[in-house]
Amino acid sequence: MKRRHLVQLAGAALAAPVFTAQAQSFPVKPIKLIIAFPAGGPTDITMRSLADGASKILGQTVIIENKPGAGGTLPAQTLQISAPDGYTLAQIPLGVFRLPYTTKINWDPIKDISYVLNVTGYAFGLVVPAESPIKNWAQFVAWAKANPGKLSFGSTGTLTSPHLTMELIAQKLGIELLHVPYKGSADLMQAIMGGQIMAAADSTGFAPLVESGKLRVLNTWGDQRLAKFPDAPTLKELGLDMVQNSPFGIGAPRGTPADVVKKLHDAFKTVMDQDSYKAALARYDMVPIYMSSEGYGKFAQETFVREKALVEKLGLAKAP
Repeated sequence: MKRRHLVQLAGAALAAPVFTAQAQSFPVKPIKLIIAFPAGGPTDITMRSLADGASKILGQTVIIENKPGAGGTLPAQTLQISAPDGYTLAQIPLGVFRLPYTTKINWDPIKDISYVLNVTGYAFGLVVPAESPIKNWAQFVAWAKANPGKLSFGSTGTLTSPHLTMELIAQKLGIELLHVPYKGSADLMQAIMGGQIMAAADSTGFAPLVESGKLRVLNTWGDQRLAKFPDAPTLKELGLDMVQNSPFGIGAPRGTPADVVKKLHDAFKTVMDQDSYKAALARYDMVPIYMSSEGYGKFAQETFVREKALVEKLGLAKAP
């Protein structure tokens, strides 16, 4: 027994340096970071800035892969079939925490993702074309009440934060809206500029079109007015006791070695403090929102519980 025990200890001692050496050498090839929305939108542009900075720190290219659709949950689902080696990462939007309540899945958003860090969050609002006869929020509500189910609004996808927030607003006000989902901000902005929808609920990907005079902001959804749109009231100011901001970060497959997660965390955290990344965010009235690996994991657990209540309140939960 004693000899066998010594052999086991010796084997463990030999294995430990090998694991450590692997972690120290990471990365030895390009890293793929999958994001949930199409190229050209605010998520794509800001995450590319983050990836470019991290590439320089890690010594390997961080490649952005766009995987839109399914309410922003496809990147997280891809993690479930990816090796836990740090070479496949994913953006984790809030829609990921709603998924088990609306869709039958065989994985757990809390247990089956290694949370690396939170990096930023969306600022949201509602816009209409500049030439729209709807000039403010009161007119929007009045038109919706006079034309039940005919006021069309687009969002970045079914069960995304913009979609659910508008559904909750409609429920509170007793109005019926027509929801039209798109794959992301770029597609949504094309639709509203093309006259396919009357309004768009989105993150501030609409900022360039507002600044060029093509769209008008009816409201924004944060706790305070956005610096870029100081004339647009918040939902709270309009009598709706609601604040919607949507932090998102980066996850890796379950079982990714802690040393690898730390190396990724440290690289992305360094970029978050750089002026180039802050400037990319500022273009869309976004700011760095840092959460450590531990803090982000805790946030995920709390959000998972909160989103269940929202989905049930809107009557969108899947049948048992």
